[in-house]
Amino acid sequence: MSNEYILRTMMFVPGHNDKLLNSASRSMADALILDIEDSVMPAANKIVARQKIAEYVTAGVFKNFFLFPRVNDRESGYLLKDVYSLTIEGIDGFVYPKSRTGNDIYFFDKLLETIEAEKGFPFGKFKIVPLIETSGAVVNALDICQASERVVAIAFGCEDFIADLEGIHDDEGRSLFTPRAMLALAARAAGVIPVDTVHINVHDLDDFEENVILAKKLGFEGNLILHPKEIEIAHRHYTPSKQEIEDASEMLRLSNEAEKINKGVAVMDGKFIGPPMVIAAKKTLKKVRIIEEIEKRKQERCDL
Repeated sequence: MSNEYILRTMMFVPGHNDKLLNSASRSMADALILDIEDSVMPAANKIVARQKIAEYVTAGVFKNFFLFPRVNDRESGYLLKDVYSLTIEGIDGFVYPKSRTGNDIYFFDKLLETIEAEKGFPFGKFKIVPLIETSGAVVNALDICQASERVVAIAFGCEDFIADLEGIHDDEGRSLFTPRAMLALAARAAGVIPVDTVHINVHDLDDFEENVILAKKLGFEGNLILHPKEIEIAHRHYTPSKQEIEDASEMLRLSNEAEKINKGVAVMDGKFIGPPMVIAAKKTLKKVRIIEEIEKRKQERCDL
């Protein structure tokens, strides 16, 4: 299921702010996290956020975005109202904050199942993106990923994690290296998309780019972002390059050729092309096709 989603950029947008909602609708982000949680205060604004998000989505303002509102956690007292208000056409699923164990996701899965049944939606329509924000959640990341078939991605929330760890968010990012690697490993083991944490200093694009490059090496497929100016950098690095596309195409060509003549194993640039490399090449080309289709729809949106 996660293969259907391209989440190179998941941009936070406060759900009660008309100016930012309209600005986000003109952005090139892959997905929007329409927020009802931390960025929406005081509590009275959460009601406003629910109403505005529903109005914008119903009106088609966010057509061709993946939409994942971030609801409030299960202990907040707002979760049921958040979810019931926004289980509507046009919403892909929900970012579930403060996911600690698989039990949290199981609970949320059953809540969505109940609402889907009541509203007449097909079972499993609304997906889940757990937000990993504590040391316990990092340790339980694989359990969280596997707790529901609705989980299509998991995302890292570094600031809450560091506070919970009682650690220090150092400039070099050394304190975050291990949890990021653990989260990416858990996501890939479960077959869901790993999405890296936000970059707090939105004005330091050079440092953001360094973090994106590292994240891609660790296995991440996208980033949570706070500002539209981060989009181009993230998309450039999380989109297969021209060289990667050419290599994948050539790898498949040589592999198919070797199979036709019963050669056994193909060789490219002096290296054997084994089954894992063929699988990776197929994934690369499939991702390119999906991205091209998404970018086409985005361009159509911008031309309107």
